[in-house]
Amino acid sequence: MKAAVTSKGVALDSEVDPRFGRAPYILIVDTETMAFEAVDNSANVNAFKGAGIQAATLVADRGAAVLMTGYCGPKAFAVLQAAGVKVVNDIDGTIRQAIATLKAGTVTYASAANKEAYW
Repeated sequence: MKAAVTSKGVALDSEVDPRFGRAPYILIVDTETMAFEAVDNSANVNAFKGAGIQAATLVADRGAAVLMTGYCGPKAFAVLQAAGVKVVNDIDGTIRQAIATLKAGTVTYASAANKEAYW
């Protein structure tokens, strides 16, 4: 399975970025092999609006089944939900730790956004 994780850096030991749409990178990780692609999200970091929607589209287009992040707003959540991507909020630590939590089956999938608007 592919999982997308918001990241402050380009490695599995980088810290999870709590922002979804404005995270500098989104790592797309194959949870079985731990092979990953670090996707540059800098175009959305300083976007006036629509960062979450654009990032959600990116995640869906890359084939991720799950998004792991700190906070996901309502518009991005709606796009992800429409694309069939499950969301796990309130993630912290490193990308590697987040994926380990997912693989262990101890995550809770979100039923709604946990942030009212962008930040």
